[in-house]
Amino acid sequence: MKKIAAVALLSLGAVLAGCSKQENAPAPAAAPAPAAVTQIVVGLDDNFPPMGFRDEKNELVGFDIDMAKEAAKRLGLQVEFKPIDWSAKEAELSGKRVDVLWNGLTITEERKQNIAFTAPYMENHQIIVVPAGSAIKAKADLAGKVVGAQEGSSAVDAIKKEDAVFKSFKEFKTFGDNVTALMDLSTGRLEAVVVDEVVGRYYVAKKPDQYEVLDDNFGTEEYGVGLRKDDTELHGKLDKALADMKADGAAAKIAEQWFGKNIIK
Repeated sequence: MKKIAAVALLSLGAVLAGCSKQENAPAPAAAPAPAAVTQIVVGLDDNFPPMGFRDEKNELVGFDIDMAKEAAKRLGLQVEFKPIDWSAKEAELSGKRVDVLWNGLTITEERKQNIAFTAPYMENHQIIVVPAGSAIKAKADLAGKVVGAQEGSSAVDAIKKEDAVFKSFKEFKTFGDNVTALMDLSTGRLEAVVVDEVVGRYYVAKKPDQYEVLDDNFGTEEYGVGLRKDDTELHGKLDKALADMKADGAAAKIAEQWFGKNIIK
């Protein structure tokens, strides 16, 4: 009997010890909080003056550069500018190699299928630039002519929307950037270039004796900042920053520095 009682007591002690260990076991560690976002990577075409381009010191400057810097400062974020192949901009964004597309990006229904946009911050036109003294005076005069535009730009979309005009061209050429297209215009390899107004007028002002801008154009458009559709938090913050910049005059000041007038929408 004593032996049985001793075994029973030992068994009970083991059970109690087991229960004690279970009760004193540490709780599972909580999952670490996601790291706070401290930087925004801006994808841009670095040959798109005056929106974003390299100056004589090879530094990135421009209207959209200054706008992005001001917005990032208000959001308490560092900003990195990453030149990308602009014709592959949506892939760069969806692949998370950049956080936003901010470089004279036109808001279109087609682009809205894949990316989200902030509220528009600028209104723009697709203008027609021709050599000084050209016989081309309107879109109708582009029939039988060689016309150029930047590949992947909204100028291409705007031209193709006007199917009859587009089909009347002798040839339509696309280029990696607007600078190359305008160089081909000045050497006679093109007879007209369709380009964003902010870009076209920037270059025409530099060489007014070389280029002319027609009164006719390929329509009005709006610029916005492009984001991934699931990046709703950043989207909301950017919208507020841009609205605040417009309300307090910061955006107008940046516009006046680059265009000589307030062109903020």
